Amino acid sequence: MKIDVFSHILTPNYYQKMLEIDPKIPEKYPFLKVKALTDLQFRLNNWPENHLKQVLSFANISPEDFVIPAEAADLCEMANNELAAIVHDNPDKFEAGVGMLPMNNIKAAQETLEKIAKSDILVGAQIFTRHLGKSIANLEFRPVLAKAAELNVPLWLHPVFDKRKPDNNLVFSWEYELSQAMLQLVKADLFEEYPNIKILVHHAGAMVPFFSGRINHILDEEHAEDFKNFYVDTAILGNTPALQLTLDYFGINHVLFGTDAPFGVAPVGPDEIVSKAIDDLDISDLYENKIFKTNYEHFIRR
Repeated sequence: MKIDVFSHILTPNYYQKMLEIDPKIPEKYPFLKVKALTDLQFRLNNWPENHLKQVLSFANISPEDFVIPAEAADLCEMANNELAAIVHDNPDKFEAGVGMLPMNNIKAAQETLEKIAKSDILVGAQIFTRHLGKSIANLEFRPVLAKAAELNVPLWLHPVFDKRKPDNNLVFSWEYELSQAMLQLVKADLFEEYPNIKILVHHAGAMVPFFSGRINHILDEEHAEDFKNFYVDTAILGNTPALQLTLDYFGINHVLFGTDAPFGVAPVGPDEIVSKAIDDLDISDLYENKIFKTNYEHFIRR
């Protein structure tokens, strides 16, 4: 069994509700053309392999960007309940869900984390590199991160574009935004204040493994080491040498199998090429099993 820890969905009822709020959402977010993201039956009918289960998190259409705080809280609760029901109804395909937080409503976001902490199906919450135009490291959001640490609820870190920049693109921008967010969290002393907080970074830790030399020479030793507290997935569309670099930097216990499904390869994602890239690593079967399954089990353990 393999557990894909970073797979995405837009649950049907939640998506329709968001379309009522803003019918132009499909024009603003071209990735919605990926049918498996919004069509659950199509996704199930084209499942890539029998021994794969996915952990589902929402694609980055967040209520906080469209509605006032009270409405955002209600929409997140609706979406999280719908996500939990989909996982519950398809246990052979979906391992768990990752909840959505209303980050324009800090109190409600903390309450959502408390609900997730009691859930048997939702195993964590998703945060983004930027919320409301501000870095996730902004002190405005610190109470949410503090609550996640207190409750031992893992966080999934996904990139979004910095709208101040005129040249955003899907090839490089999101990797830059992830790297910046990691640096900002480290420099904000997140791991000094909450040493046990668990954050899973999308796209193999982005630029961090490649630029580890710069990190080690520019930052002080304590902050440089803090980067290794992050967990990362394998969602870089193959590339065994890059995965080896990621593994060497973060260590075998902090790398989890993730593909970014259903994005990357039609119709339902790049499971095959990501799996092959891991198979081609010069590591033991035990280490492969850690990446494919057991690291996830340790990551969500409460």
